[in-house]
Amino acid sequence: MDDDCCSTQLLDGDGTFNVEGLDRFVSTTKLSDCGLSYAVVAIMGPQSSGKSTLMNHLFHTNFREMDAFRGRGQTTKGIWMAKCVGIEPFTLGMDLEGTDGRERGEDDTTFEKQSALFALAVADIVIINMWCHDIGREQAANKPLLKTVFQVMMRLFSPRKTTLLFVIRDKTKTPLEYLEPILREDVQKIWDSVPKPQAHQDTPLSEFFNVEVTALSSFEEKEQQFKEQVAQLRERFFHSISPGGLAGDRRGVVPASAFAFSALQIWKIIKENKDLDLPAHKVMVATVRCEEIGNEKLRDLKSDEGWLELEEAVEAGPVSGFGKTVSSILERCLSEYDMEATYFEEGVRNAKREQLETKALDLVHPVYVTLLGHLRSKALEDFKSRLEQSLSRGDGFAASVRACTESSLVEFDKGFKDASIKQANWDASKVREKLHRDIDTHASSVCCAKLSEMTAKYENKLTEALSHPVESLFESGEKDTWVSIRKLLKRETDAAVAEYSTAVVGFELDEATVDAQVQNLRDFARNVVEKKAREDAGKVLIRMKDRFSTVFNHDNDSMPRVWTGKEDIRAITKDARSASLKLLSVMAAVRLDEKPDKIENVLVSSLMDGAITTQSSQNRGVGPTTDPLASSSWEEVPPKNTVITPVQCKSLWRQFKSETEYTVTQAISAQEAHKRNNNWLPPPWAIAAMLILGFNEFMLLLKNPLYLMVLFVGYLLSKALWVQLDVAGEFRHGPVAGLLSISSRFLPTIMNLLKRLAEEAQGQGQQQQQHQTPTAQKPYPTSTVISDSSVSSSNVSYSDSGMEYSSPSQMHRRSSKGEVEQS
Repeated sequence: MDDDCCSTQLLDGDGTFNVEGLDRFVSTTKLSDCGLSYAVVAIMGPQSSGKSTLMNHLFHTNFREMDAFRGRGQTTKGIWMAKCVGIEPFTLGMDLEGTDGRERGEDDTTFEKQSALFALAVADIVIINMWCHDIGREQAANKPLLKTVFQVMMRLFSPRKTTLLFVIRDKTKTPLEYLEPILREDVQKIWDSVPKPQAHQDTPLSEFFNVEVTALSSFEEKEQQFKEQVAQLRERFFHSISPGGLAGDRRGVVPASAFAFSALQIWKIIKENKDLDLPAHKVMVATVRCEEIGNEKLRDLKSDEGWLELEEAVEAGPVSGFGKTVSSILERCLSEYDMEATYFEEGVRNAKREQLETKALDLVHPVYVTLLGHLRSKALEDFKSRLEQSLSRGDGFAASVRACTESSLVEFDKGFKDASIKQANWDASKVREKLHRDIDTHASSVCCAKLSEMTAKYENKLTEALSHPVESLFESGEKDTWVSIRKLLKRETDAAVAEYSTAVVGFELDEATVDAQVQNLRDFARNVVEKKAREDAGKVLIRMKDRFSTVFNHDNDSMPRVWTGKEDIRAITKDARSASLKLLSVMAAVRLDEKPDKIENVLVSSLMDGAITTQSSQNRGVGPTTDPLASSSWEEVPPKNTVITPVQCKSLWRQFKSETEYTVTQAISAQEAHKRNNNWLPPPWAIAAMLILGFNEFMLLLKNPLYLMVLFVGYLLSKALWVQLDVAGEFRHGPVAGLLSISSRFLPTIMNLLKRLAEEAQGQGQQQQQHQTPTAQKPYPTSTVISDSSVSSSNVSYSDSGMEYSSPSQMHRRSSKGEVEQS
């Protein structure tokens, strides 16, 4: 062994604690300087199982080993402790006396239990040395001892995480992956079977222990392989207290300086404890056997064909006679238990019988709850169908709910009575209450749905009755628009409320609820009007322009105006703007409360008369006045009723005037054009001047008719040129454009006119020759009318107003009165 190894006997075979030896050990190994950075590894197992040999090879300690050539017997007495060589961090190894030794005998197991409990309380890692062929045996691997140690450890010490490393010695051909699950299952069963304090009833094994399993080959038969495997196992103890190590999650570590004192106090507690004795043999046998019988009967119950069929049937739906059938099955199960356990201790037998009955009822209870669920669901579905049928017949809602509820509850009570089990005193009041709540919930939902449907119906009626009439009234924009809207709203709302109040009588609602519903209906009707007002406010500019166009372009008889020059455009424009402004004042606010306001007056004074007032006040030298439209609210109008603010009205009016200015300008232009077209005479003063200054020339014309004839011919030529050149039409585009167009067409027009006159004269000569031929003679004289073609070619016609010329592109309708007849 290594010279650094140091060992001492901690406990002798009589259980005496070696205080002095431990103090020397701590001083020699300088354990006190380690703080919390140390680990304790203990090994326990059957006597002569090679524990000391394993520790020496694993940690390079010098524990005494058994000499196989001298026979098999006890080697280690009490508990020995040594420093593990070459392991980081500082590690203490504890070699416990073997269990099940011949030297102590079968009955003296107190020290074995105490030493094992001490090892579990002190060590971070406990190696349990066991033979491979002992796996699966009840008394092997210290199973009874571990069971007692688990129970007492939880009572004596606070939970600390200990790693249980099971080392399977002399591993056979059976793979470790098959051995490990069996071993872990055995440990878990020991843990589950241990009675636990109230604080640890549900504490899992992993809260106290980490279970690790490894296997080693035979030291005597495969020494080299054994050493290699031990060397690999040794690597796992390096940094064992680090996270992820064998003892990485340990708790409740005592500082190294207090290790000796802590170990001494733990051993004193273990020595003074009296509860480590095993139960009396009779009680133990009765307990084990009665529990086996109870478990057997419970298994028989679970596999009973009648029970399985009943369980399957309940999953599908309600089963008639469930309680009677289950009571019979449970009675048979308990009777069989009483027959087989009759000779065991009465207290244990009765306790296990109660335990069996509890487990059997726990098995039945989920099926029983499922059955009650089916009964509740069926009763609820019946209620729904009955209620629907009753409402379809026209019965009152409240009366229908009462009748259907009573029928469904009676049906559920009948089913519950049939499902009652004699051995159980289960109460179904909670299920019944849940059924009642479900019924109330469904009734409430149906009630809400019906009321909502009814409310929606009357809301739709109000919407249809109010939307279009209100929109029509807004389009008219008269002074009494809001009066008419209020009358319409009151009439339609009262009618809807009356019908609604009659319809909800069958629901038997309280007065407050009915009043609230009625008020909601009234508020909805009011909101319809307000919403419509705000929607139409977005169209106010378009409607103002339409109103202006209607008033401006039509007279009082709704006939289109013809701008002849006699109309007063200024007055007509003012009337049209006043009508548009009245429409704006109507849409400016919601007036459903019959409260007077000054919106129209403010708009008229500010927008229609504002310019005059401002101008006159400036002329008088008066200071600037306050603009009443420079505000975001109307006087005496709540903000919630404001639809168009004064500022917005001012902006709309400015935009309205700019967009209607063109219409007024066009009317003025049309009026002036009409005047120009109908007034070709010069002014009267010009006529008088012409008469006075041209008297001599006039007398000259009278004295010489030839001049008059020349003037007449000149007039006809001028008139023809005027018509052919369309002088009035050309000058409509401007004087410059007109002169350019006339100058370019003047000479061709004269040539064309002379050519047509020549052709007309030639045509008249041919007609005279035809009248002189014999074939043209008639028994009586006939009249000949100039054809349209000849008139159109000559472009000359006679009317009441005289001769008129027209161009081919501008044919004038000729009356029969003005046509020239030739005979």
